[in-house]
Amino acid sequence: MKQFFGAFFGSCLGILITGVVITLIVIASVASMFSDAVNMKKDKGYTAKENTVLKINLDGDIKERSIKNPFGDVDLGPFMPKGTVGIGDIIESLKFAKTDKNIKGIYLEVSNPVAGFATLEEVRNALLDFKKSGKFIYTYSEGYSQKAYYLATTADKLYLNPEGGLEIKGLSSQMMFFKNMLEKTGVEVQIFRHGKFKSAIEPFMLDKMSEANRAQVETYLGSLWNHMVNGMAKSRGMSSKDINDMANNLSIRSPQDAVKYKLIDELKYEDEVFSAIKKNIHIAETDKITFASLTDYTEANSNTKLSKNKIAVIYAVGEIESGEGDDEKIGSERIAKAIKDARLDKDVKAIVLRVNSPGGSALASDVIWRETVLAQKAKPFIVSMGDVAASGGYYISCAADRIFAQPNTITGSIGVFGMIPNAQKALSEKLGITIDTVKTNKHSDVGTILRGATPAEYEYIQQSVEHIYDVFITKVATGRKTTKNNIDSIGQGRVWSGADAIKINLVDELGGINDAIAYAAKQAKVSDYKLLELPKQKDPLQELLGNTKEEMETRSMKSNLGETYLYVKQIKNVLQLKGVQARLPYEMIIE
Repeated sequence: MKQFFGAFFGSCLGILITGVVITLIVIASVASMFSDAVNMKKDKGYTAKENTVLKINLDGDIKERSIKNPFGDVDLGPFMPKGTVGIGDIIESLKFAKTDKNIKGIYLEVSNPVAGFATLEEVRNALLDFKKSGKFIYTYSEGYSQKAYYLATTADKLYLNPEGGLEIKGLSSQMMFFKNMLEKTGVEVQIFRHGKFKSAIEPFMLDKMSEANRAQVETYLGSLWNHMVNGMAKSRGMSSKDINDMANNLSIRSPQDAVKYKLIDELKYEDEVFSAIKKNIHIAETDKITFASLTDYTEANSNTKLSKNKIAVIYAVGEIESGEGDDEKIGSERIAKAIKDARLDKDVKAIVLRVNSPGGSALASDVIWRETVLAQKAKPFIVSMGDVAASGGYYISCAADRIFAQPNTITGSIGVFGMIPNAQKALSEKLGITIDTVKTNKHSDVGTILRGATPAEYEYIQQSVEHIYDVFITKVATGRKTTKNNIDSIGQGRVWSGADAIKINLVDELGGINDAIAYAAKQAKVSDYKLLELPKQKDPLQELLGNTKEEMETRSMKSNLGETYLYVKQIKNVLQLKGVQARLPYEMIIE
């Protein structure tokens, strides 16, 4: 009987889940049917109502590309992420709103944006540019993280909830070390690397940062913080020393302190902020403010140019691996094909490669690099670096005609490494498992995790690492028009901020993706053009139907674990490493 009820309720649960999935598919199908009608509406143009205020919420992920979702802002968890506006569309919308006579100002909501420092810089610069129109920006929050406050300081009026909070404490970077855990479990990690700064392997051989790694972290972390402080201080009419003193003394202990130290203009509840906005746009207190959401405004004013000329913007986002990849992982096949397609398209007059990657497989990076070289020979080829373009991310950037980065972009990390765990002791002493091997040749089982490498095998693998490093610095030297010795002197796996990278010729110019696009158009001698975004994103319905079990599990873990997911991901990445790697430390957690 127990088995009967178990099978019965199991079947009911299966039917229920199937019904939910089918319902979602039907809804998505209906939404897709209306997409053409929506596009037709957009083509007719959009005019905001008089006295409209653009309402921008920058909490959560700020993605490189907009994510279309037929369900709008509804988050379907592991089935499909909610629709989001990407950084390029945010910048374009602010540019459009700047000259839209019916947009009177911006109401900015920001508490805890999930974004890297270069992404924040691009959004912040776009907000500052909007202010040149003379229109207002008011911002309000119940609590500002440091990243949120950096964006909020663009505002004319900066409000905080009377019981809210504001964080000014400086930046820190943390790394997790596994050496002691590995020793307790009896697992030895055999390390092969070139570069004293190649710190990705340190968590497996040390229990704290090496002096070389600590030195580089202090350098780039200091560069990021100084740039952030200078921006906040300039906007608030104070000195950088003032803000550093506040951070060192933990001066902001209450909302009243934030006003006292002139970080906040006034403490107000949201309804009081709305009253201030009404007064600014000259409407009665009893009237409602006409808000336009960023999503609606972006969709209504998206680029609809009909020019035959195109500038291809290719998004290379995530870790680099062989294969197809997706919108959050750089698959060598997918990105190489996108670059090739843009190169062969006669209507594409220039290519901008947007790189936001900590690196990954050295082989996959080289496959992409080859296509960048061919593209650079065919037409203007420009790189725009996002939050991170390091190691393999720099490998795929180095052949460009010109490299743009933000002052707080993380780049460099020119170095390679490999790791092979030796689980022989763990299996034998912890689990009582022994290994017996049959092989045709002396080294047939080289690279196995079931025994350690012999000195001859260690040398064999190390030589492979040295060869790949030599290839890496040779290609960088060629792309940057300098010598291998020079690249080696600033390489060795060392990480640099964009502000420092420009001083050593790893970067050509400080600027964002719009600057890179404008430069590409100038080099191609075109003034009238439309943007072609590649690789093509999956249709929302395809995304829903095509989600693999792994993708759904990943999204579920990210949703449930929050920031803790980074540590799970770090361990998962270690277990999945294949071949020689050109990547940053697994996760640089900076906060």
